[in-house]
Amino acid sequence: MSPTSPARRLRLGLPRRVFSQVLLMQLAIAAGVAVLATGLFLAPLSDQLDDQAMRRALAIAQTTAAQPKIADDLSSSRPTADGPVQESAERIRRASGAEYVVIMNKGGVRWSHTDRGQIGKVVSTDPSDALAGRDVMEIDNGTLGRSARGKVALRDADGNIVGAVSVGIEYDSVRARLVHSIPGLLAYAGGALAVGALAAYLISRRVQRQTRDLAFSDISALLAEREAMLHGIREGVVALDRAGRIRLLNDEAQRLLGLGTEVIGQPLDEALGPGRTTDVLAGRVTGTDLLTVRGQRVLLANRMPTDDGGAVATLRDRTELEQLGRELDSTRGLIDALRAQDHEHANRMHTLLGLLELEMYEEAAEFVGEVAGAHRVTAEQITEKIHDPLLAALLVGKATVAAERGVALSVPHATALPDRLVDPGGLVTIVGNLVDNALDAAAGTLHARVEVDARAEDRTVVLQVRDSGPGVPAGQRETIFTEGWTTKEPPAHGKRGIGLALVRRLAERQGGSVRIDEAPDGGAEFTVVLPEALTRPELAAPEEHDDRGHEGATMTRAPREPR
Repeated sequence: MSPTSPARRLRLGLPRRVFSQVLLMQLAIAAGVAVLATGLFLAPLSDQLDDQAMRRALAIAQTTAAQPKIADDLSSSRPTADGPVQESAERIRRASGAEYVVIMNKGGVRWSHTDRGQIGKVVSTDPSDALAGRDVMEIDNGTLGRSARGKVALRDADGNIVGAVSVGIEYDSVRARLVHSIPGLLAYAGGALAVGALAAYLISRRVQRQTRDLAFSDISALLAEREAMLHGIREGVVALDRAGRIRLLNDEAQRLLGLGTEVIGQPLDEALGPGRTTDVLAGRVTGTDLLTVRGQRVLLANRMPTDDGGAVATLRDRTELEQLGRELDSTRGLIDALRAQDHEHANRMHTLLGLLELEMYEEAAEFVGEVAGAHRVTAEQITEKIHDPLLAALLVGKATVAAERGVALSVPHATALPDRLVDPGGLVTIVGNLVDNALDAAAGTLHARVEVDARAEDRTVVLQVRDSGPGVPAGQRETIFTEGWTTKEPPAHGKRGIGLALVRRLAERQGGSVRIDEAPDGGAEFTVVLPEALTRPELAAPEEHDDRGHEGATMTRAPREPR
């Protein structure tokens, strides 16, 4: 006999599919419950039928004994087959449907019996209890076989016991009633089982749809793979239920959002607090690749609704990419500035060469002095008013860039900022973003200019940046601080709309504020108020020379973005 191939071999045991296993288990439970209920009903039914038969026999005996004529006939006649006692007993037996009605005297001698040959003989069972005046109910064997019996005392008109009455109900009729009730009971049980099977099938079908007809082993494997994938990928995943509560938060999402596992089960608004990040994850802001800022991180969010009414949101960290993009922008700007500077330097060299060839030596010396002094004067003006080296270096560098773009960057005479900043890097980020925005807005306008005014009021720093650009409409003066909002084409490296959001975030983190108004001469005026941005004078360290210059300012800058 050739061995059966594994593919054709009969597979025994439970089926693998969830649908089949659930259906099989529910059918087994329904069948077990039906059998148990039937057994529990049949077990007392036999006893109940026996009790009913004995009570019926006792009732017939009591009715018979209550007739005075029978007691009188028993006392005045002999036990004969055609005697008055026999006639009365047979009439009662036929009327009641009993198996027998036996009337006996105090000696246990029968005066009546269904089998006339037993009349005059002593009864086969002990009648002492009945003759003592006690009612007897029992199931016992007699001359006619097994029967349900009821025995009572027979009394005369004076109440004296003169005999006893024994009535028997055929036990086969009791058993027949029990057997007769079983088909109906089984029919009810079968109907209940059918209803249970239908309900089990419908529930199993629903389970099949919800589990996509997978096996338990497949579901277990999918759960293990999901856990490994969610906690292994370098992308944040946040799952929400239909009520907006967090039901899943992988490791990367916890890192990006600064949350822990204790927020699982909490509403999103309660876990994250109000803000654009919450609005994006909750679906109140729609779109793809939405930019948002959480703490110091720039995030790219996408949200996908699920079939159960919830949603799954993914988060990508774009902080480093944004920084690289800003560095690329700075590099391109530097290249453009160097190209323009090289062109301007060549023009100046040609001018100087012409003056020398024309032997206009005094004019040549004066020309060289003017060119060299212009940059020196600008740097001296800034450092005299801005004592913080990082901020001063940033403004000197921005002044050079502004000059190459045809924009005059100036610091008003009222500007005075001591070297007592609590967070120089944060202020450099704010100034850098605002100045870049101002240069972009003012470039190309007539008499393009940008003013940077920074002054100290006790420990509060008030920063104002004005430009000669077109300004910001009143209806958009709050919208421009939203992450992702911009009026410019996105660069090749990514998206815009982060700079002003970071400015507001840094200002509010220090307990300050940012607002935008119209400048006195047109354009936009940004005002940043930073309470307690300066240390107390008695705690300030002696000023030391900081040779980090413009390079240090560039290294501390966070991502910037125009309006």
